[in-house]
Amino acid sequence: MYDRWGAYGRPIVLLHGLLSDRTMWWPVAADLGDSCTAIAVDLPGHGDSAPREHYHLDQLTHDLAMMISRLDLRRAPILVAHAEATMIAETFADHYATHAVLGVGTTAVTGDDLAAVPEPYRQFAVPREDRGLRAAYLESLTWPPARTRTSTPAPARVHAGETPQPHLGADRFPHLRDPCAFAEMLRSLR
Repeated sequence: MYDRWGAYGRPIVLLHGLLSDRTMWWPVAADLGDSCTAIAVDLPGHGDSAPREHYHLDQLTHDLAMMISRLDLRRAPILVAHAEATMIAETFADHYATHAVLGVGTTAVTGDDLAAVPEPYRQFAVPREDRGLRAAYLESLTWPPARTRTSTPAPARVHAGETPQPHLGADRFPHLRDPCAFAEMLRSLR
């Protein structure tokens, strides 16, 4: 399941972290407007996407590639991934044409993190509690993947000769603290 904004320009695929869903990206996607094609995805078992028996990294990556292929985007996407979804984005970039990969945030969410998010956006930052789904994902998602990597993975990696952006791992919700500024930073990667 996914939501799509815009029909032209560089595609930006927005991947949520474990126990969140695609709605966490709505404020940024709405701000991106028609300047690009923004796609907010529900990973399997999250939001409106059906659960699975297993959540293997290679299968999740393949499924993301098939979804992107069916969208007929015509340009390599920028992948923006929150927390654990960074593993999926990095693996995708290892196998498929990708303009850039940007990792955002970390896994743990505390009350202090939510207090820093403006009130209208807090609803998008609250993960649901599902211990079974968490355990199934964490059992299957291992970093680094079993294959040999040519470089050390990093939370924020930019491909295709782009200038690396500042490390965004320290702030768990930079896209919700200031969606307009975050959207502008994504536009600059195009």
